[in-house]
Amino acid sequence: MRSMTTAWAPPLSARTAAAASILAALLAGCAVPGRIAEPQGMGPTEAREAILRVLPPALDDRSGWAADVHAALAALALPSTAENLCAVLAVTEQESGYRADPVVPGLAAIAWKEIERRADSAGVPMFAVRAALALPSRGGRSFAERIDAVKTERQLSEVFEDFIDAVPLGRTFLAERNPVRTGGPMQVSVAFAEAQAKARPYPYALSGPLRGEVFTRRGGLYFGTAHLLAYDAPYDQPIYRFADFNAGRYASRNAAFQSALAVASGLPVVPDGDLLPRNGDAQRGETERAAISVAGRLGLSESAIRRDLGRGDDAGFEKSVLYERVFAYAEQLDRRALPRAVLPKIDLHSPKFTRKLTTEWFARRVDERHRRCLSRIG
Repeated sequence: MRSMTTAWAPPLSARTAAAASILAALLAGCAVPGRIAEPQGMGPTEAREAILRVLPPALDDRSGWAADVHAALAALALPSTAENLCAVLAVTEQESGYRADPVVPGLAAIAWKEIERRADSAGVPMFAVRAALALPSRGGRSFAERIDAVKTERQLSEVFEDFIDAVPLGRTFLAERNPVRTGGPMQVSVAFAEAQAKARPYPYALSGPLRGEVFTRRGGLYFGTAHLLAYDAPYDQPIYRFADFNAGRYASRNAAFQSALAVASGLPVVPDGDLLPRNGDAQRGETERAAISVAGRLGLSESAIRRDLGRGDDAGFEKSVLYERVFAYAEQLDRRALPRAVLPKIDLHSPKFTRKLTTEWFARRVDERHRRCLSRIG
């Protein structure tokens, strides 16, 4: 009887490994990567060349400015369109005249007034503050001598930072809050920069505290561009973003809501973009009181009104029930469509200003620069 032969089979462990390899290959074949996103806007070389056509001919390191403007947009995943490039350039020109750390006239006097105000607010005798500022600081000069010599906000910020770090009274007196709150080529807020860096990693290597980056060209342009463009806003014209840059994100949308609320309630409501008090005051502000006065007609409770007003800093406020019902009711009363964005009515206050300025003035000036830039950029 002929014996039967059996084909050789690998050991179980080998078969398992082979099956795993085949399965992995099949899965890898199925996991086809998504398509590369289609590039939008100008490429790096084209964008830099376009910027150079707009920058002042006498500006130092024009190629460096062009590279940093494009890099800011690229790092934020924003397309280098003519509109975006000119928006950044228009704000920069308005705020600093293309100076990374612009000179502020009379800055030393402004600093001393702020020190005196802080001392009075904290109940610290001014003689004690002056005694502390007379101490030697980094480099040998006293803090007071350095304050007297400051020309830019970066210099003043560094004096205050050293004072806070080196002198116990500095930590008590300033409560670790540097009075210099804005700076750089786009005059962006240091607080915004710190919040932005937490939400999205800063793309450059840091050689010191993040605050210092605001006063540099690359950092100031990056954070300024983020504040200006890196958020969804329901605007059909760039002038409202320029107003938001000055007054806070969504201020123009919120001001339009406040204008509609004034129509709906019949009460005066200043369209300043602040739907709830900014100082954390639990008392109802003008906007909330007006909204509550028409709560019955809107079919909303006071708590629902408060909840929706609390979304005033968010992208979705225009989808809230309060927003939709206020506009619907106001448009029924006025028998016309009401604007969804208006320029906020805000008087600007700063020791640096030598005349009365408003958010509307700022937005219109930047918008004019933006239009001129678009006509030149090609």
